[in-house]
Amino acid sequence: MKTLPLVIKMGGRLLQDRPAMDALLSVCCQLKHQLPVVLVHGGGDQVDQWLAKFGFTTEKIDGQRVSPPEQMPVIAGALDGAVNAELVSRAMLQGLNPVGLNLSAGSSLQFTVNSKLGAVGFAKANDATLLNVLLEQGFTPIFSSVGIGSEGQLLNVNADLAAAAICQLVQGELVLLTDVPGILDSQMQLITELTPAGAAELVASGVIKGGMKVKLDAALETGLALQRNIIVAGWQHPENLLKLMQDEPVGTCILY
Repeated sequence: MKTLPLVIKMGGRLLQDRPAMDALLSVCCQLKHQLPVVLVHGGGDQVDQWLAKFGFTTEKIDGQRVSPPEQMPVIAGALDGAVNAELVSRAMLQGLNPVGLNLSAGSSLQFTVNSKLGAVGFAKANDATLLNVLLEQGFTPIFSSVGIGSEGQLLNVNADLAAAAICQLVQGELVLLTDVPGILDSQMQLITELTPAGAAELVASGVIKGGMKVKLDAALETGLALQRNIIVAGWQHPENLLKLMQDEPVGTCILY
């Protein structure tokens, strides 16, 4: 039986589809009988909606959101407030005993600022004390992708990169959930296994770009750091995650 913590990144349309969210959280509850589970979420669609309501426009560079400091109260309100609270409430109904957190809780992660994108943080594993205590006591941590910089400033963190840092913090296994079944080739067919060399070819040819490249970078970095494979999979069939317990293939397995 696997005992390493399983870190699952949630995002995309899943966070606006309550039945799908409940189905995934139900599977997480089943997984939790066998191993600790940590959830990390984004919420780009919700952030777009909130920013529009406040009269802000949205810009992305290479798949990552530009987050000017003046937009951060709105971005944090959407991610660390509305989306996190919704996930915690739904997880509570599934019996997951959730705890809502941001990435700086207990100094879990540290950040350097990516000034090219504004108030955006590069996340790095720092202190696992709080997370380990929560997992040992049977809680399910649910992290928003908001951090706090060394000067107390709010920082937006790409959720895939945040999940990768949390995974490295707890030395766990990483599953990055996405709106598609996994990483797709030029014919839009699922790639079941992908090596770093194969990934580099797909990036160079333009098949992988934008948000999926960010996801791939997070997976490759984590796989190398932990010397284990990383999964990129769709959220539409959450029961497939149970296959991980039997080492059966799910989505795209990125080989370290």
